[in-house]
Amino acid sequence: MEFSKCIIIFSLFSIIFFTFSAANSASVEENFLQCLSMQSQSSIAISEAIYTSSNASFSSVLQSYVRNLRFATPTTLKPLVIVAAKHESHVQATVICSKKFGLQIRIRSGGHDYDGLSYVSNVPFVILDMFNLRSINISLTDETAWVQAGATVGEVYYKIAEASKIHGFPAGVCPTLGVGGHFSGGGYGNMMRKFGLSVDNIVDAQIVDVQGRILDRKSMGEDLFWAIRGGGAASFCVILSWKIKLVQVPETVTVFRVVKTLEQGATDLVAKWQQVAADKLDQDLFIRLIIHAVNGRKDGEKTVKVSFVAIFLGQTEKLLSLMKQSFPELGIQKNDCFEMRWVESVLFWFDQPIGTPLEVLLNRIPKSQVSLKRKSDYVQEPIPKTGLESIWKLMIELGEVGMQWNPYGGIMSEIPPTETPFPHRAGNIFKIQYSANWNQPGIEVTNRYLNLTRTFYEAMTPYVSKNPREAFLNYRDIDIGSNTNGTYEEGKIYGVKYFKNNFDRLVRVKTSVDPDNFFTYEQSIPISPS
Repeated sequence: MEFSKCIIIFSLFSIIFFTFSAANSASVEENFLQCLSMQSQSSIAISEAIYTSSNASFSSVLQSYVRNLRFATPTTLKPLVIVAAKHESHVQATVICSKKFGLQIRIRSGGHDYDGLSYVSNVPFVILDMFNLRSINISLTDETAWVQAGATVGEVYYKIAEASKIHGFPAGVCPTLGVGGHFSGGGYGNMMRKFGLSVDNIVDAQIVDVQGRILDRKSMGEDLFWAIRGGGAASFCVILSWKIKLVQVPETVTVFRVVKTLEQGATDLVAKWQQVAADKLDQDLFIRLIIHAVNGRKDGEKTVKVSFVAIFLGQTEKLLSLMKQSFPELGIQKNDCFEMRWVESVLFWFDQPIGTPLEVLLNRIPKSQVSLKRKSDYVQEPIPKTGLESIWKLMIELGEVGMQWNPYGGIMSEIPPTETPFPHRAGNIFKIQYSANWNQPGIEVTNRYLNLTRTFYEAMTPYVSKNPREAFLNYRDIDIGSNTNGTYEEGKIYGVKYFKNNFDRLVRVKTSVDPDNFFTYEQSIPISPS
């Protein structure tokens, strides 16, 4: 009898508690919405940019920029409100009102955060969606462009190509990347051996700070301007726009894609690539390796396929001469090479057929949506052939984890590691991206693929950087550490992997500009312990 009473009392308590929680949440949401309307000073009503769960378009707006289907499940926690800002004042109002009512803010430009941190949270939160703010203004007079945070790199490339045949910009090869997050994490692309990263070519920015003020480089100061160029701007502010310095490219570039299997000597070629890719090849040449386990020629047989994908900032004849001098083993012939405009090479690298219309760069939705996991590593000593053979064996056993090897060297070895928060400069031969994609639903399937990537990552430990084991911020990986309590000690675990010795300077900047740690998420920069 007493036990039954306890159950009844507990049940009543639970009902009251959850009813109170729901009512409290509704109250916060209502007050937040009222605050937004009061704070927004624009001819464009902020009501046009607001989506709540009661809005018929809420789910479609939320899902439209979810780039990892792991975070598109019915159990994924949803934001209280989405503010798809249509004016800078909408951004200001969202920051001010989120801070006032204790709501976490998640800032989404393209939705490519690999672990979903730009649109998922475990606490009450608001998504500030930037996709409506995507203007691009090119100035060939001073070879610059102002680019709003919601633009994609594909849109940037298209606009540059409209204005000039001899200009480009060093950024990612996936056209649907949003520049707000891509640039603030470093911005890595296939011209980086010639021109550096995106952040090495940013000359100004407009932001909204924690007080809701719009600042540029001069008014924010050099410390904050340094921090947002590679330190992850979402720890400090909201990026409204970047001013980028365009780079000059030749009217004609050359690309090739050559595929080799283990039976065709891939191991020896990869060993040689390690010797030349970073410091022996011309900085106008970038050769990426894409490595997968595939079916062999016989039934039930497996092998490893290595794709050598290249761009050369010049014409075929010079490329062939350079390859003959530095990497003759790959056997590149004239019929392997394709000449085109630089902007067309972006489509080639995006696995589009030669001749694909440039308008494809304007598509904001990726050609396929999958669940995925990514991880990263840096290699500073060549992996011996015995190591490569062990890696191939494990890839065949695991079956569904691939790799990209991206070469360093060139100008990357000349830029000091403290120039921006991005520290991975001289001393690196190449960066690895580990990748697993899957289409099947269900937590069991998801855990299986996550465990496959983690198993592979652990097996690579002997071959990669140490103390710290470095990682690339744009390849977000929650496995390397998470700051659940907002402490410096927790933040340092992942912070030194992403930023090495730049981490403490980032902490000092964070403490100065956001002392209450409003701009926080699972891998944000923490404030100083005191």
